[in-house]
Amino acid sequence: MNFVADESVDLPIVQRLRQDGHRVTAIAELAPGMDDHAVLSIAEREGALLLTADKDFGELVYRVGLHTHGIVLVRLAGLPAAKKAEFVSLAVRDHLTELPGAFTVVTHGMVRIRRSSHALE
Repeated sequence: MNFVADESVDLPIVQRLRQDGHRVTAIAELAPGMDDHAVLSIAEREGALLLTADKDFGELVYRVGLHTHGIVLVRLAGLPAAKKAEFVSLAVRDHLTELPGAFTVVTHGMVRIRRSSHALE
C-alpha cells in the first residue's frame, strides 16, 4: 500500500510501515512545513492514502470537498511512539482492503472506517 505521512505522524510509525513493506512518503523528510493542501495534492498524485494525526484533513475532505484516495487518522495521544507504530501497523494489516476510499480513525483498541464520498478510487 502507498501512504503519504503528514508531518504530524511519528517517525517510528513511518519506519514500521516501511518495514512492513509499504511505500511511505514522509513529508517530514521531503519538505517540512508543507501546507495541508499541498500534502493532499501529493497523496492524490501518488495514488496514496494520507496518514496523519491532524484532524484538519477531515475538514478539508468533508467540509471543503477536496478529494482523497483515503485518510488514516492516528488518534493515539499519550502512547509511546513505538506502541503507536504497533497499533497502526496492525490496523493497516487487518483492514488493508478497506482503507482505500475511506476515512479511517485508529484509536486505542479500535479502528473506525467510514466510506468517503470524496474518495478517488
